[in-house]
Amino acid sequence: MPTSAHGSELKAVPHARRHARRPSARAFGAGAPPGVARARTARGFTLIELLVVLVLVAIGAGIVSLALRDPAATKLEEEGARLTALLEAARAESRAAGVPVQWVPAGGEERAAAAAAADSADEAPGFRFVGLPASVAMPTRWLEPRVSAQVVGAKALVLGPDAIVPPQRLVLSLDDRRLEIATDGLAPFAVSPGPDEPR
Repeated sequence: MPTSAHGSELKAVPHARRHARRPSARAFGAGAPPGVARARTARGFTLIELLVVLVLVAIGAGIVSLALRDPAATKLEEEGARLTALLEAARAESRAAGVPVQWVPAGGEERAAAAAAADSADEAPGFRFVGLPASVAMPTRWLEPRVSAQVVGAKALVLGPDAIVPPQRLVLSLDDRRLEIATDGLAPFAVSPGPDEPR
């Protein structure tokens, strides 16, 4: 048995312990079945990577849905928002002046006669405010000339001078689209949700 410089015997180190620090070929997948070696090195997606992909898909879907939106529906919504503001302004003027004011949509014959008198159909009035003082100038045309309006159950909307008016509603139409504007008499005029929209 070998001895050290001091004469003591060196203890035999077992073969397994001598090579314990050296990585074996098996640790790297050599000698293992092919599927096992690949399974050890395969790596899945992290949660953050999946969330980033989902956010990108959601943004893309939103952009596509905005691009494919119906232009008639958009124009009708703009007309509805504009008309509700005009009706409330006329209501305030009616109460301030103490005079009765009505909003009257142009009917089919009235509109055709006005269009014949005007230079073009685009300049024909689509509605009028009756009873407002001459100093108050209100628009009389739609932004989109093809829009038409019908007051439900009456020929005109009563806007004042009383603070509380009867419940009223009107329907705006553009092509095959419809939009309803209503008031319960106390609340301001507002666009009502359709039958398939949440209230």
